[in-house]
Amino acid sequence: MEESIFLELTNKALITTWIIAIPILIPGLITGVLISLFQAVTQISEQTLTFVPKLMVLILSYIITGPFIVKFLSAYTIEIIQKIPSIGNS
Repeated sequence: MEESIFLELTNKALITTWIIAIPILIPGLITGVLISLFQAVTQISEQTLTFVPKLMVLILSYIITGPFIVKFLSAYTIEIIQKIPSIGNS
């Protein structure tokens, strides 16, 4: 396999990973920071106060962005499968 093909596939894989992960991670991060601020202000140290809202936001964000993630990942998979003959010939 040529270096250029390998670098292209690696670059595309990393970008795909970011595009799939960001819609789920950003809402979780924002929720965690807001809950931490709330706990610091009120001095409440309840474990379920951090876990349950974050879990609800992550589930909601996955429901909202799930179809986009599946379409993007299937398009990426089809692209990789179509490149298999060119990888084998190199």
